[in-house]
Amino acid sequence: MEIQLQELIDQIKKDGVETAEAQAAAILEKAKADAEKIIADAKAQADKIMSDAKNENERTVKSGEDAIRQAGRNLLISFRESVAKELNAIIEENVSSVYSSDALSQLIVKAVESWLSKPEATDISVILSSDDLAKLEDSILAELKAKMLTGVTLKANDNFDGGFRIAVNGDGAYYDYSKDAVTDMLSNYLSPKITALLKEAE
Repeated sequence: MEIQLQELIDQIKKDGVETAEAQAAAILEKAKADAEKIIADAKAQADKIMSDAKNENERTVKSGEDAIRQAGRNLLISFRESVAKELNAIIEENVSSVYSSDALSQLIVKAVESWLSKPEATDISVILSSDDLAKLEDSILAELKAKMLTGVTLKANDNFDGGFRIAVNGDGAYYDYSKDAVTDMLSNYLSPKITALLKEAE
């Protein structure tokens, strides 16, 4: 009877140990699987963080480069506008200087002479401001007479500031040599050349 009891105790112990070992093995297996999943999730999360950081860095770098390029374009545009404005001021100053000097009467005579060389131009009117006409009438008429240029009439018109206009054959149209017109013409002629020089310097 004692032997059977001992065998029963031994069997219970053996079964308990085997059950405990099986449970421990299952727990270890689950713990291992859980650990591997945690590691895999952590690696995936780390990879995502790295990828997001890389993408954000690339966006930041591109945004910075775009901002620098735009700032450079804005600076160049501003510089070109500044140069064009300065060029226009220089041209206007020089045109005003010439038109306020004795050279204006010489310019008028040269223009009239050029127009009278055309067979179709028989009647020419030179239009000046009242002030310029008062100052230059005698010298212009004397010069025209000296060059034997006839068929020329001097007229006053205060609708423009400085310079002169020439009307041919009384057809109502005129050729504008006013200060503003000549300044615009020279600016339009020189601006593309200045722009080309600036582009060469880039």
